[in-house]
Amino acid sequence: MKRAYRKKDLPVAEIRRYLEPGPTVLVSSHWKGATNIMTMGWHTVMEFSPSMIGCMITAANYSFELIKKSKECVINIPTYDMIDTIIGIGNSTGAEIDKFSEFGLTAVAAEKVKAPLIKECYANFECKVIDEHLLPKYNFFVLEVVKAHVATSPKYPRTVHYRGDATFMISGSNLSYRGKFKAQNL
Repeated sequence: MKRAYRKKDLPVAEIRRYLEPGPTVLVSSHWKGATNIMTMGWHTVMEFSPSMIGCMITAANYSFELIKKSKECVINIPTYDMIDTIIGIGNSTGAEIDKFSEFGLTAVAAEKVKAPLIKECYANFECKVIDEHLLPKYNFFVLEVVKAHVATSPKYPRTVHYRGDATFMISGSNLSYRGKFKAQNL
C-alpha cells in the first residue's frame, strides 16, 4: 500500500537536504606546484558514455581557481571511516595548509591528469574539464572522467551522504531488483 505523507512548508534553500545526488567526495586538484583537496557534496552524473559529471564549486573556494586553470581534477570517494577527515577538509582551506599532510593522506600520481589520487579513498575518478560555458554565471564545471580506479572490495562501500545542517546519511542495505529492469536500463 502506498503511503500519503503529511507535509509542512520548507524554506526552498533547504531542499538540498532531500536532493543530494550522491556521496560526499574529496576533490583533489593541482596547478603550478599547488595541490589541494576540497570536500564536495553536490555533483551529478550527466552522461554515461562518455562518462560526464557536473559539479558546482563556489569561486570563493581555493580549489575553484586550481581546477579552472588546470582544467582537471580527481574526484575521490571516501568511506564512512574517513568522516572526521571529510569534515576537517571541509572546515579548512588549502590556501593556508597542506591538506594531504594535515590529514595524513597519501597522494598518488594519476595516469591521465596531474592532480593526485587519494590512496585512502575507495575510488578515484580522473577528470578533465570539457565545458566551461556555465562557469561565469553558475560556477558549474562539466567534467569527463578519463580514468577510473575502484577498490576490489567491498562491492558496496559505506559512503557518506551530506543532508545539510551537519547531518550525514551513511549508505546502508542494498536491494537488487535486476529482474524488473530492461537490460538497456541496467
